[in-house]
Amino acid sequence: MPKLNPVLDLVGSGFASFLAPPGPEVIRFTVGQPDFDTPIAVVDEAVASLRRGETTYTRPQGSESLCQGVADHLTQYGIEVNANDVVITPGCKQALLYGLFAVLEPGDEVLLLSPAWPSYDGMIHLTGAKPVHVPVNRTNYHPDMDVLRAHVTAKTKAIVLNSPNNPTGAVYTSDEIAAIVELANEHDLWILDDMIYATLAWTDEGYTSPCVFPGGPERTITIGGWSKGWAMTGWRLGWIAATAEVMNVVKKINVSASTHVPTFLMPAAEHALTLTDERTAMEEAFRERKDAIHAGFASLPGIVAPQPEGAFYLMCDITGTGMSDLEFATRALEEANVQVIPGSLMKGGEGFIRVSYAASLDSIQEGVERLRRWLTSISG
Repeated sequence: MPKLNPVLDLVGSGFASFLAPPGPEVIRFTVGQPDFDTPIAVVDEAVASLRRGETTYTRPQGSESLCQGVADHLTQYGIEVNANDVVITPGCKQALLYGLFAVLEPGDEVLLLSPAWPSYDGMIHLTGAKPVHVPVNRTNYHPDMDVLRAHVTAKTKAIVLNSPNNPTGAVYTSDEIAAIVELANEHDLWILDDMIYATLAWTDEGYTSPCVFPGGPERTITIGGWSKGWAMTGWRLGWIAATAEVMNVVKKINVSASTHVPTFLMPAAEHALTLTDERTAMEEAFRERKDAIHAGFASLPGIVAPQPEGAFYLMCDITGTGMSDLEFATRALEEANVQVIPGSLMKGGEGFIRVSYAASLDSIQEGVERLRRWLTSISG
């Protein structure tokens, strides 16, 4: 028998083992998916497009008006790109993979602020490059620039940013982003900026793009999409934007990999970018849930829970319970009917659990009380 690609032995399955839907009696704090319906106006636009017969091949990078809509959307964050340098992709994951393939060669090293979303590690391995996990500050999950700088080698080619962050909920400050851009300028690194949670930032500064600092625009590849901020996870729509030099390569990858996203989804995605009331309502709901889940978990015995700053995740240190994160997650599911993600599924996440508050307030309150009763019973 011919051999399989050995690189795939290095690619893990991420959170898959803890994302399998449990029974209805379980409170799930695991899934990174807004529990809102896609705005009906967006759905109606997709249906109207189907009825208009917009089901044939079209412009591979996305319609001109949709790419212009993304370019216009990005200006609110100080990101200035030409609409011709935007490509619409089958989800944010695909956008990130396109960006990595565009700039990496086998043997290159890529810096990840760890713990990092596990798909980054797998994607980098697929390109033949090597992920380098750089620990963040354990108390607030922000970058430690001295530690980051110490991990730069002659093989370092890029750094992946994700702020607001999955899994930690951290939102990096403008000073931290500026320092990262300065480091990238000094060592001539690419920056792949995954801004998928940019609309869900709870700090005063909010999301900061590397593109707003000197040297940032020419070396930053901006990646985002509709999944989180517009409750469109199943639509599989993302974007990637950068300089014309980078995007000419990305366009080649896109044509070979997927041709284009479904034609009839493009008008709906364009319309979604114009909505403000629906998006604001979701943001306000997540802010309320953030406060509720932080207060709840911070009150649990043996758990340290820093204030979440963005996205819809709370990262908790559970070492005070005397359990490993894997034991905690397994027993919480079996004994308290609460499902969480053990941090050791990510490098650098040992001793933590990731909690998603993309759940109703009732579920949050019930889940916290179940954990409280369980932890109290086993500590006594």
